[in-house]
Amino acid sequence: MTVRPRPVRRLAALLALAGASTTLAACGLGAGATPTDTRLTITQDFGTKVLDERDDPQSRGADTVMRLLQRNAKVQTRYGGGFVQSIDGVAGGTRDGRPVDWFFYVNGVLSQEGATSYEVKEGDHVWWDHHDWGLTNDVPAVVGTYPEPFVHGVEGKRLPVRVECVELESTTCDAVRDRLVSLGIVVGKGGLQRSLAAETIRVIVGRYEQIRADKTVRQLEQGPKVSGVYARPAADGRSIAVLDPRGRTTRTLGPGAGLVAAVRVDDAPPVWVLTGTDDTGLRAATSALDPATLARKFAYASGGGAPDGGLGLPEVPTTAAPATP
Repeated sequence: MTVRPRPVRRLAALLALAGASTTLAACGLGAGATPTDTRLTITQDFGTKVLDERDDPQSRGADTVMRLLQRNAKVQTRYGGGFVQSIDGVAGGTRDGRPVDWFFYVNGVLSQEGATSYEVKEGDHVWWDHHDWGLTNDVPAVVGTYPEPFVHGVEGKRLPVRVECVELESTTCDAVRDRLVSLGIVVGKGGLQRSLAAETIRVIVGRYEQIRADKTVRQLEQGPKVSGVYARPAADGRSIAVLDPRGRTTRTLGPGAGLVAAVRVDDAPPVWVLTGTDDTGLRAATSALDPATLARKFAYASGGGAPDGGLGLPEVPTTAAPATP
């Protein structure tokens, strides 16, 4: 499946996909420069199993996400070509009585466009993942394509970046800003904003009890159905519950725990949250702002009782049966 739109947009998005599928044969084959520095990642179970990863996938000018995928993998579609049924033999359907399907992200953001109409831009990192969506089909933003979306932006538009901290002169606040600046990004810094910034990627840094006053951050306490993040910080900020794909708590992280997650509200740019149960956990989260650490993670937790090397979220069982189409 190409994309599971948010419920309020489901009908419109499905109609758009249906219309796009009728022109699939021509889509992505027009004139235009071939995108450079494009990356393609194909994974299973929230990034825990890599099926294919290409730093230089085969592509042509004006390729769509679908055409890029078809050039580099064996793809079966349904509903007139607008939805992906299987990639390299891994199919959507059910597994252990749970729905599983294919979803795609461009620069860490779940697209509201179908794969047959989303045109790949220079530098885009396209990530397809096959996973359980029985708890929620709405995971609108992920951290696993870092340094995207900071370098090449959202939906083809590079956006300003603002690091927001309660303690503006803290070493962690400066460390996050400096790390982003090292990527060649112009980064502003300030306190927590009281409203969403329509054209800015916000990076909120602080201990959880400091930053939960922000309403976007506070969504994390309501779990994946609201935030799209498979972790639930306690309201007092002293612990972080780690969840599995069904929303069940697999472990509770305590002192020293850090969390890196991305949240998106409606069509606003994603908001990145780097937080911890205490200063030690916050330092762990800021240290995780690294491409190798965050690669193919929907969200990331470390310290506080997490395994050495950190933990991708959700915490996925080590064995999984094939899906039944």
